[in-house]
Amino acid sequence: MAINVKELHHHAVRIPKAKAEEVQQFYGEVLGLGSDARRPTIPGIPGAWMYVGEQGQPTAQIHLMGVDGRSPAARNDHEDPTRFHVALAVDDIDAARAELDRMSVEYWVVQGMVGTNSVQVFLDDPAGNLIELHQTGSCSCNRLALS
Repeated sequence: MAINVKELHHHAVRIPKAKAEEVQQFYGEVLGLGSDARRPTIPGIPGAWMYVGEQGQPTAQIHLMGVDGRSPAARNDHEDPTRFHVALAVDDIDAARAELDRMSVEYWVVQGMVGTNSVQVFLDDPAGNLIELHQTGSCSCNRLALS
């Protein structure tokens, strides 16, 4: 049985810390993306969450993360949640973890970084691309509150 993915939630992009405001301005002014004012303060990682999609009906986000070198959230060079990644939302993160365990797929977990009850599960696909799974509604982003 495969994991039941509900939506493409966001794509994470690393940017230099010194360019965080300039890059956010580019995504807003040039690409016309609105920013999510509910992005929590993540110590040592400036940036923005930018909405993709029609005003009032966004379909996903781009997370701009200001990081130079290894992020303060990293456990080691590989287990760094600020690596370029695609995030997918699932209905039940515990069921997703159980399925990964059943299939013997290696993963690592970050808790509480983007919301009090947030649980982010990270795994690499066979090509080395980082994938994030998290439970729908568990992160701080509010996909309907465009600013």
